[in-house]
Amino acid sequence: MAMRPLMVAAAMGLAALMGAHAPQAQARAYVDVDVRVAPPPPRYERVRVRPGYVWTPGYWRWNGRRHVWIGGSYVVARPGYAYTAPRWVSNGPAWRFHTGRWVRRY
Repeated sequence: MAMRPLMVAAAMGLAALMGAHAPQAQARAYVDVDVRVAPPPPRYERVRVRPGYVWTPGYWRWNGRRHVWIGGSYVVARPGYAYTAPRWVSNGPAWRFHTGRWVRRY
């Protein structure tokens, strides 16, 4: 009878380890938002050079009622990739938001 609690504990430990070592999913999710209100012009942000980092510029985010400014930030540079900034694109009578993303350089 003493073996049963040990077996249960071993099984739970093995299950926890398998979950901890699961590979990351490689799926990409792109969400486009169509808004009938044009975004304001971008705000000026002072940028300083930081070796090993890339500046991701700020952008206007739609919160369901109005545009809200999201300030830019530094992210660690990815060798072989270029960062494409988030942007609003006119799409007929609406505006469509494209999120910022990393694009592989060829």
